[in-house]
Amino acid sequence: MSSTSAPFGLRPAYHPSGIIRPTAMTIQTGYTSNIFQFQPVLLDTDGFVEAAGDSDPIIGTFMGVEFTDADGRRRVSNKWTASTAATDIVAYVTLDPAIVYEIQANGSVSVTNISNQADFVNADSGNVTTGLSLAQLDRSGFVTSGNKVLRVIAIAPEVGNAAGDSFTIVQVQISEHQYVANKAAF
Repeated sequence: MSSTSAPFGLRPAYHPSGIIRPTAMTIQTGYTSNIFQFQPVLLDTDGFVEAAGDSDPIIGTFMGVEFTDADGRRRVSNKWTASTAATDIVAYVTLDPAIVYEIQANGSVSVTNISNQADFVNADSGNVTTGLSLAQLDRSGFVTSGNKVLRVIAIAPEVGNAAGDSFTIVQVQISEHQYVANKAAF
């Protein structure tokens, strides 16, 4: 049973084609916020990857980064540390709107919530030790019409997870994706 709040962010679960392909993008050198693995991200007006807020339309989720540091060493990490000065920055991001993700809700989700939409809580938070996002689905903000960032499509088929658990893990798709028109709840 998902009775413990143990957020892990917006983790890619599957793609209808069977393959999840992160895309190489970039982060502005010196970007002043941390970005954690499985954290929702967006593209700024200059095309750089940035951390998303709780209700921002997103491009996908951050998978990791590689860059050349100030000492000339190549680094690979599952997180971007705020204010890092680097060159040759390659950020890996999921951006296909058909990807299905898993995320833990900050409360109970029932089968009747399937097709509802919600935003995030703690979208820009993470664990600096593990490098993982602490984003969760905002259970209190479900809507049945209109738009929010994520649409619930199923209860995640995980061992120890069931509809109605205290912190249900659900499968979602992005309904406010930066590359496609918004998909309203029904």
